[in-house]
Amino acid sequence: MLDNLFSTLTIKGKTLKNRCVVPPMVTNYCNADGTATEKFAAYHEAKAKGGFAMIITEDFAVTPGGKGFTNLPGLWNDGQIPGFAEFTKRIHKYGALIIAQIYHCGRQTSKAVCGQAPWAPSAIPCPFSSDMPHEMTIDEIKLTVSQYGDCARRAKEAGFDGIEIHGGHGYLIAQFMSPYSNKRTDIYGGALQNRIRFALEIIADIRAKCGDDFIVGYRISGDEYVTGGRTIEDTKTIIPYIEAEGIDYVHVTAGVYRTFDAVIPSQYCRHGWIADLAAEVKKVSKVPVITVGRVNDPRIANTILASGKADLVSMGRQSLSDPETPNKAKEGRFDDICTCIGCHHGCIGNLMLNKPIKCILNPTLGMESEYPDIKIENPKNVMVIGAGPGGLAAAVSAASCGHKVKVYEKNRWAGGQFRLGAVPAGKGEIINFINWQLNELNKLGVPVALNTEVMLDLVKAENPDIIIAATGAEPIIPRIPGADKANVVTAHSVLSGAVNTGNRIVVIGGGCVGAETANHLAAHLKSVTLVEMLDNIAMDEIIVPRWGLLEELSENKVRICTGTTVKEIMDGAVKVSGAVNEEIPADTVVLAVGAESVNGFANALKEEGYNVRIIGDALKVGLAGEAVSRGFELGREL
Repeated sequence: MLDNLFSTLTIKGKTLKNRCVVPPMVTNYCNADGTATEKFAAYHEAKAKGGFAMIITEDFAVTPGGKGFTNLPGLWNDGQIPGFAEFTKRIHKYGALIIAQIYHCGRQTSKAVCGQAPWAPSAIPCPFSSDMPHEMTIDEIKLTVSQYGDCARRAKEAGFDGIEIHGGHGYLIAQFMSPYSNKRTDIYGGALQNRIRFALEIIADIRAKCGDDFIVGYRISGDEYVTGGRTIEDTKTIIPYIEAEGIDYVHVTAGVYRTFDAVIPSQYCRHGWIADLAAEVKKVSKVPVITVGRVNDPRIANTILASGKADLVSMGRQSLSDPETPNKAKEGRFDDICTCIGCHHGCIGNLMLNKPIKCILNPTLGMESEYPDIKIENPKNVMVIGAGPGGLAAAVSAASCGHKVKVYEKNRWAGGQFRLGAVPAGKGEIINFINWQLNELNKLGVPVALNTEVMLDLVKAENPDIIIAATGAEPIIPRIPGADKANVVTAHSVLSGAVNTGNRIVVIGGGCVGAETANHLAAHLKSVTLVEMLDNIAMDEIIVPRWGLLEELSENKVRICTGTTVKEIMDGAVKVSGAVNEEIPADTVVLAVGAESVNGFANALKEEGYNVRIIGDALKVGLAGEAVSRGFELGREL
């Protein structure tokens, strides 16, 4: 069924064992001076071991002034070569090709990160940076061209199979190439032949310094999706010119920082969403074409290849949640694949804070060498109360170490509040992770008793050595006059299907839960008003998913009243004041003002003398990733 995905391909005399590619993703795992670290090496080694045929590392800065993040890798001096030479040996051990993406971020950075005013073709700031960029001189352009070539030469000396020139995502080369950011009137601006000159000179310099036996790839945004930016037709016109200069493959992506949701799409974006851009490029290209963009299932990757839209498929965020995706797919173990849910919370959420990335589903990410397998000699009997993501993570981890584990859940379904989070539009893939956890427990022989509320008699009968209490949280009922009326329900009860609603709905609380619940109801053709006392909604969501949610709310015609306080819930209406002063008609009022921990039974068990560990929302209400991470660590500590 995956013959296309697991066929070979040869580029520049190097044979790829399959068509699975890890695209470059910023991790912030290197040292501040650009040198390699064990964290950086082990992270990539896990993907090579997991079966990916080609791994393209994140942005190697060609100069310190070209850094967009503090802990990027660098090959701007010869002293950085030895560490990466050891790194490439580790990757090659598993038969994977290793490619160094090289870049200069141009205006898409800040002085605080790169140590100087950002360089750019024109003095136009990046929408995400307040710094006015320095307008490059001809001499500075020539210097930068040579820095690209020198960086590529060092990559070859370090044992890389090739380099990928980052000419997309609005970085420096893309800035020169696009009329959106290039307003020059010299030989590097204006007409197409001038705007592509910088890229062509870079390719020529790299070829002169690295020879013809070295892979040189080129990443390009097929469409920038900004007014005045490059479109797919512009890109198709450019491709033959950069190919003629000597590139060996084209990696088709999309967007610039202003359209960040195209650069790194979230769960609100469809799978393989820019494969059609790659297909268009493939029509005019003579070299292999790589596609990327929300491909989290190897079967979808195979379909894209079978359709002739691309020659290789990048599975970036999927390689974070499960670096063994290719090996599992080749063996037909699809239930064993932990699927990326496009949430952005671990990866992009940390990256936007200039921190090392994480994955909320994969607690070992970035710590691959710090978590060796553990097998204990004296297994304990472990009772897990609560089958939310934290409880299940603890159960999987403890059982993997050799403990005897049983899981109990009072509800019909596992997943806790995380499962409820899968109900609104765009969030359904959360279910995949819950099913993956249950599958892991099944393989480990761990029973999961659903519809079973744990009482003291059951605990006494089981007599566990350790109890892990993952009993979650319950909705807060605010002290609003009328909150006890029959037509007042909670977001939890709506999302669980425990209650139905009328056609006119007021949702109180504009955090992520309230906003997603409002969107869910409006998508079912209800008339919904969302009331929030703060000035903005969904501020607890990461930037790109938040953009997607706000767009959904707009499309579904949800009325949003910010800066507005609920004074009273009346029969058939909600009285509000502040930015909006009126009585809003309502058949149903939905409360979404937060949750509080449920841990009374766990504390009572402690008083009975049991060894109880409280985790997840039962300890402190937070995000699923925090519960999964703590559950994983706790299982190893027992």
